Amino acid sequence: MKFKAVVMDIDGTITCEKRELHLKAVEKIRTLKIPVVLATGNIICYARAASKLIGLNGTVIAENGGAVTVQYDATASFTEGLEECEKAFIFLSKHFKLTKLDPFYRKTEIALRRNFDIEKAEKLLEPLAFDVEIVDTKYAIHIKSKKINKGTGLVKLAAMMGLDPKDFVAIGDSVNDVEMLKAAGFGIAVANGDEKIMKAADHVTTATFGDGAVEALEFLEAKGWI
Repeated sequence: MKFKAVVMDIDGTITCEKRELHLKAVEKIRTLKIPVVLATGNIICYARAASKLIGLNGTVIAENGGAVTVQYDATASFTEGLEECEKAFIFLSKHFKLTKLDPFYRKTEIALRRNFDIEKAEKLLEPLAFDVEIVDTKYAIHIKSKKINKGTGLVKLAAMMGLDPKDFVAIGDSVNDVEMLKAAGFGIAVANGDEKIMKAADHVTTATFGDGAVEALEFLEAKGWI
Protein backbone atom coordinates (compact mmCIF):
# COMPACT_ATOMS: atom_id res chain seq x y z
CA MET A 1 0.00 0.00 0.00
CA LYS A 2 1.50 3.28 -1.14
CA PHE A 3 -0.23 6.64 -0.87
CA LYS A 4 0.34 9.54 -3.25
CA ALA A 5 -0.63 12.50 -1.04
CA VAL A 6 -1.48 13.56 2.51
CA VAL A 7 -4.35 15.83 3.56
CA MET A 8 -4.09 17.36 7.04
CA ASP A 9 -6.34 19.47 9.21
CA ILE A 10 -4.68 22.59 10.67
CA ASP A 11 -6.06 23.69 14.06
CA GLY A 12 -5.72 20.95 16.65
CA THR A 13 -3.70 18.74 14.30
CA ILE A 14 -0.56 20.59 13.22
CA THR A 15 -0.81 23.23 15.94
CA CYS A 16 0.02 23.37 19.64
CA GLU A 17 -2.75 23.47 22.22
CA LYS A 18 -2.73 27.29 22.16
CA ARG A 19 -3.17 27.28 18.36
CA GLU A 20 0.37 28.21 17.33
CA LEU A 21 1.84 26.21 14.46
CA HIS A 22 3.75 23.24 15.87
CA LEU A 23 7.30 23.73 14.59
CA LYS A 24 8.29 20.07 14.69
CA ALA A 25 5.18 19.19 12.71
CA VAL A 26 6.09 21.85 10.15
CA GLU A 27 9.64 20.50 9.93
CA LYS A 28 8.33 16.98 9.42
CA ILE A 29 5.86 18.05 6.74
CA ARG A 30 8.68 19.75 4.84
CA THR A 31 10.57 16.45 4.56
CA LEU A 32 7.77 14.65 2.73
CA LYS A 33 8.25 13.84 -0.95
CA ILE A 34 4.55 13.73 -1.80
CA PRO A 35 1.96 16.55 -1.96
CA VAL A 36 0.56 17.77 1.36
CA VAL A 37 -2.86 19.44 1.32
CA LEU A 38 -4.12 21.52 4.24
CA ALA A 39 -7.83 21.21 5.10
CA THR A 40 -9.61 23.62 7.41
CA GLY A 41 -12.95 25.07 8.45
CA ASN A 42 -11.34 28.48 8.18
CA ILE A 43 -11.40 30.83 5.17
CA ILE A 44 -9.34 30.18 2.07
CA CYS A 45 -6.89 33.06 2.54
CA TYR A 46 -6.04 31.68 6.00
CA ALA A 47 -5.44 28.21 4.51
CA ARG A 48 -3.33 29.59 1.68
CA ALA A 49 -1.24 31.68 4.08
CA ALA A 50 -0.64 28.68 6.35
CA SER A 51 0.34 26.57 3.34
CA LYS A 52 2.76 29.22 2.13
CA LEU A 53 4.36 29.70 5.55
CA ILE A 54 4.86 25.96 5.96
CA GLY A 55 6.53 25.82 2.55
CA LEU A 56 3.77 24.07 0.59
CA ASN A 57 2.31 25.12 -2.76
CA GLY A 58 -1.07 26.41 -1.58
CA THR A 59 -3.19 23.38 -2.44
CA VAL A 60 -5.93 23.62 0.19
CA ILE A 61 -9.45 22.71 1.26
CA ALA A 62 -11.16 25.53 3.18
CA GLU A 63 -14.58 26.40 4.63
CA ASN A 64 -15.15 22.75 5.58
CA GLY A 65 -14.91 21.61 1.98
CA GLY A 66 -16.77 24.51 0.36
CA ALA A 67 -13.64 26.10 -1.09
CA VAL A 68 -10.72 24.36 -2.80
CA THR A 69 -7.73 25.41 -4.85
CA VAL A 70 -4.80 23.54 -6.37
CA GLN A 71 -2.09 26.15 -5.87
CA TYR A 72 -1.38 29.40 -4.07
CA ASP A 73 -2.21 31.85 -6.88
CA ALA A 74 -4.88 29.78 -8.65
CA THR A 75 -8.54 30.79 -8.75
CA ALA A 76 -10.41 29.02 -5.98
CA SER A 77 -13.47 26.87 -6.67
CA PHE A 78 -16.47 27.46 -4.39
CA THR A 79 -19.49 25.19 -3.91
CA GLU A 80 -22.85 26.92 -3.52
CA GLY A 81 -24.40 26.68 -0.08
CA LEU A 82 -24.33 30.12 1.52
CA GLU A 83 -27.91 31.13 0.67
CA GLU A 84 -29.46 28.35 2.74
CA CYS A 85 -27.04 29.07 5.59
CA GLU A 86 -28.13 32.72 5.60
CA LYS A 87 -31.78 31.67 5.97
CA ALA A 88 -30.89 29.53 8.98
CA PHE A 89 -28.79 32.35 10.44
CA ILE A 90 -31.68 34.83 10.18
CA PHE A 91 -33.98 32.36 11.92
CA LEU A 92 -31.51 31.61 14.74
CA SER A 93 -30.80 35.31 15.20
CA LYS A 94 -34.33 35.63 16.57
CA HIS A 95 -33.35 33.33 19.44
CA PHE A 96 -29.65 34.06 20.04
CA LYS A 97 -27.24 36.96 19.81
CA LEU A 98 -24.98 35.63 17.06
CA THR A 99 -21.62 37.00 15.94
CA LYS A 100 -20.37 36.13 12.46
CA LEU A 101 -16.67 35.44 11.96
CA ASP A 102 -15.00 36.59 8.72
CA PRO A 103 -18.33 37.40 7.01
CA PHE A 104 -16.70 39.29 4.14
CA TYR A 105 -14.47 36.34 3.20
CA ARG A 106 -16.69 33.28 3.66
CA LYS A 107 -18.39 32.21 0.43
CA THR A 108 -20.04 28.88 1.22
CA GLU A 109 -20.94 28.79 4.94
CA ILE A 110 -21.31 30.93 8.07
CA ALA A 111 -18.95 30.73 11.05
CA LEU A 112 -20.07 32.01 14.45
CA ARG A 113 -18.48 32.81 17.78
CA ARG A 114 -18.91 29.96 20.29
CA ASN A 115 -21.09 31.88 22.74
CA PHE A 116 -24.53 30.31 22.36
CA ASP A 117 -26.23 27.00 23.11
CA ILE A 118 -25.56 24.81 20.06
CA GLU A 119 -27.81 21.99 21.26
CA LYS A 120 -30.74 24.36 21.63
CA ALA A 121 -30.00 25.80 18.18
CA GLU A 122 -29.99 22.33 16.65
CA LYS A 123 -33.35 21.52 18.23
CA LEU A 124 -34.85 24.76 16.93
CA LEU A 125 -33.67 23.97 13.39
CA GLU A 126 -34.66 20.29 13.47
CA PRO A 127 -38.35 20.65 12.45
CA LEU A 128 -37.56 23.18 9.72
CA ALA A 129 -36.72 22.54 6.09
CA PHE A 130 -33.28 24.18 6.03
CA ASP A 131 -30.77 21.86 4.35
CA VAL A 132 -28.04 22.82 6.80
CA GLU A 133 -26.26 21.47 9.86
CA ILE A 134 -24.46 23.05 12.78
CA VAL A 135 -20.92 21.89 13.50
CA ASP A 136 -18.76 22.88 16.47
CA THR A 137 -15.07 22.57 15.54
CA LYS A 138 -13.94 23.77 19.00
CA TYR A 139 -12.71 26.97 17.37
CA ALA A 140 -15.97 28.21 15.83
CA ILE A 141 -19.55 27.06 15.29
CA HIS A 142 -20.37 26.60 11.61
CA ILE A 143 -23.71 26.72 9.84
CA LYS A 144 -23.01 24.71 6.71
CA SER A 145 -24.77 22.84 3.94
CA LYS A 146 -25.35 19.15 4.66
CA LYS A 147 -24.02 18.48 1.15
CA ILE A 148 -20.63 20.08 1.81
CA ASN A 149 -17.87 18.74 4.06
CA LYS A 150 -14.15 18.10 3.99
CA GLY A 151 -14.85 14.72 2.38
CA THR A 152 -16.67 16.24 -0.60
CA GLY A 153 -13.91 18.85 -0.73
CA LEU A 154 -11.30 16.10 -0.90
CA VAL A 155 -13.17 14.31 -3.69
CA LYS A 156 -13.32 17.54 -5.68
CA LEU A 157 -9.70 18.49 -5.06
CA ALA A 158 -8.39 14.99 -5.79
CA ALA A 159 -10.03 15.12 -9.23
CA MET A 160 -8.43 18.52 -9.86
CA MET A 161 -5.05 16.99 -8.96
CA GLY A 162 -5.58 13.94 -11.17
CA LEU A 163 -5.79 11.66 -8.14
CA ASP A 164 -8.38 9.47 -6.41
CA PRO A 165 -9.45 10.31 -2.83
CA LYS A 166 -8.21 6.85 -1.84
CA ASP A 167 -4.71 7.95 -2.89
CA PHE A 168 -4.67 10.20 0.20
CA VAL A 169 -3.93 9.64 3.84
CA ALA A 170 -6.06 12.00 5.96
CA ILE A 171 -5.07 13.27 9.42
CA GLY A 172 -7.39 15.24 11.70
CA ASP A 173 -8.77 15.84 15.17
CA SER A 174 -12.35 17.06 15.00
CA VAL A 175 -15.89 16.14 14.02
CA ASN A 176 -15.53 18.18 10.82
CA ASP A 177 -12.68 15.86 9.75
CA VAL A 178 -14.78 12.67 9.89
CA GLU A 179 -15.95 12.69 6.26
CA MET A 180 -12.42 13.50 5.09
CA LEU A 181 -11.01 10.47 6.90
CA LYS A 182 -13.74 8.27 5.45
CA ALA A 183 -13.16 9.55 1.90
CA ALA A 184 -9.40 8.99 2.08
CA GLY A 185 -7.61 5.69 1.68
CA PHE A 186 -6.45 5.73 5.30
CA GLY A 187 -7.47 7.97 8.20
CA ILE A 188 -5.50 8.95 11.30
CA ALA A 189 -6.79 10.83 14.34
CA VAL A 190 -4.44 12.60 16.72
CA ALA A 191 -4.97 11.72 20.38
CA ASN A 192 -6.69 15.00 21.30
CA GLY A 193 -9.45 14.21 18.82
CA ASP A 194 -13.10 13.96 19.78
CA GLU A 195 -15.10 10.74 20.04
CA LYS A 196 -16.48 10.82 16.49
CA ILE A 197 -13.09 11.22 14.82
CA MET A 198 -11.65 8.39 16.94
CA LYS A 199 -14.37 6.04 15.69
CA ALA A 200 -13.83 7.08 12.07
CA ALA A 201 -10.04 6.67 12.16
CA ASP A 202 -8.08 3.63 11.00
CA HIS A 203 -5.32 4.60 13.42
CA VAL A 204 -5.09 6.86 16.50
CA THR A 205 -1.83 8.36 17.70
CA THR A 206 -0.69 8.28 21.33
CA ALA A 207 0.54 11.90 21.16
CA THR A 208 -1.68 14.98 20.92
CA PHE A 209 -1.80 18.04 18.64
CA GLY A 210 1.34 18.64 16.52
CA ASP A 211 3.25 15.88 18.30
CA GLY A 212 0.49 13.56 17.16
CA ALA A 213 0.87 14.76 13.58
CA VAL A 214 4.60 14.02 13.70
CA GLU A 215 3.86 10.57 15.14
CA ALA A 216 1.29 9.92 12.40
CA LEU A 217 3.73 10.78 9.61
CA GLU A 218 6.48 8.71 11.19
CA PHE A 219 4.05 5.78 11.49
CA LEU A 220 3.23 6.07 7.78
CA GLU A 221 6.91 6.21 6.85
CA ALA A 222 7.71 3.19 9.03
CA LYS A 223 5.00 1.26 7.18
CA GLY A 224 6.43 2.37 3.84
CA TRP A 225 3.09 3.94 2.93
CA ILE A 226 4.38 7.43 2.06
